[in-house]
Amino acid sequence: MATELKLYRSSIGKKALMAATGLVLFLFIVAHLLGNLLVFAGPDSLNAYAKKLRDLGAVLWLARISLLSALVIHIWAAVKLTIENRRARPVRYAYKATIETTYAARTMMISGLIVFAYIIYHLLHFTFRVTNPRISHMTDAMGHHDVYSMVVLSFQNLWITFTYVLAMALLCIHLSHGISSMFQSLGFNNEKSIPMIQKVARITALIIFLGYASIPFSILFRWVRLPGGVL
Repeated sequence: MATELKLYRSSIGKKALMAATGLVLFLFIVAHLLGNLLVFAGPDSLNAYAKKLRDLGAVLWLARISLLSALVIHIWAAVKLTIENRRARPVRYAYKATIETTYAARTMMISGLIVFAYIIYHLLHFTFRVTNPRISHMTDAMGHHDVYSMVVLSFQNLWITFTYVLAMALLCIHLSHGISSMFQSLGFNNEKSIPMIQKVARITALIIFLGYASIPFSILFRWVRLPGGVL
């Protein structure tokens, strides 16, 4: 037990924690996107999907708590590593060799913290339904929570759409470096595999961004509307 604690207190242990929690969060991001894309299938499909999730009851809350725990651990490990790296290098380099790094790598901390702040707002808006009560407690013809109408009415608001797309852009910038870092932390870090992993990570992040961004833009441009063509 003492040996395990010592491992997780080391930089290698923190990187392993970041890789493991990052993988969990990445899988959730993909699954969440697939669920959200049901908005294109219409209100019945999206609302039925949302009801199935709510019907999971305690299992759903266990999943939420597990994901939030993974997120907190991920952020904690990242902050600790950043602090330790700065303490190990108290004097800034006179010249920054930015050629060997990327914008995503240099902004991992700030993009992660901004996305975390947006997640809090996103949960208050769509999960706990406290920020927009006028549109967050609607029901459909079956008496179920009308998630479809809530999503459409939310993204007809330019401010909500702007903050959502910005958050998704920052998330995917974070992912473009985080995915490759995760594989390197798991040992896939030879000279031949790194360039390929980095390319796949960027393409994956771009696909995820386009998937998430397609929802608010489709609603904003009225390609996706309320039932009956109501604006």
